[in-house]
Amino acid sequence: MHELGDAFHIAMTLVISADSDLLEIVGLSLRVSITAMLVSCAVALPLGAIVAITHFPGRGAVVVVLNALMGLPPVVVGLLVYLLLSNAGPFGWLQLLYTPTAMIIAQTILITPIIAALSRQVIEDLHREYAEQFRSLCVPAHTAMAALLWDARYSLLTVALAGFGRAVAEVGAVIIVGGNINHLTRVMTTAIALETSKGDLALALALGIVLLAIALLVNSGVMALRSTAVRQAYV
Repeated sequence: MHELGDAFHIAMTLVISADSDLLEIVGLSLRVSITAMLVSCAVALPLGAIVAITHFPGRGAVVVVLNALMGLPPVVVGLLVYLLLSNAGPFGWLQLLYTPTAMIIAQTILITPIIAALSRQVIEDLHREYAEQFRSLCVPAHTAMAALLWDARYSLLTVALAGFGRAVAEVGAVIIVGGNINHLTRVMTTAIALETSKGDLALALALGIVLLAIALLVNSGVMALRSTAVRQAYV
């Protein structure tokens, strides 16, 4: 118990003093996860909107696949990206394995189905309210899509934050493709796993505190955006 208390005290000291190693790990984690979220949103939001407002053969199967991929095992994603980026893989010539770019690719693949599936549901529900009006005005599909994306912007921001929260807490995929290399690919989750296995509880606790703080900020942002969306709906 005494050792745990000392570790917690050192951890708080590291956080309060903004330890350079701690900041480096946190900074890389945020850069990787934010980049993955932005790339995922660029792909997943239009995809979700297309599936939501258009009717085409196999649409039901696409919806089922998107929903199923929300539970994609991270280690499977990490293994697939590893095989693609390894020297024997089709993209080995890019030399991206064990780099932050490889981690961004893995996180993007992991959270794109989540953002696409959730945004599809949001836009589909909203489209039901406007579908008849769009038809009466002969609004083109791409115009309707843009209007729905804008009208649902607060809800879609919560979807994006949910994707970010999933990405920043990921460990399985990023440790496979990133290798947890010090000063290069070590992020918060992989560092926590490593430091705990080494018995360095102070740094692991410090990173855990920062990760919890980020989770609280993300959830607070989601709640604030939902409240804003509700207020906008009554304006």
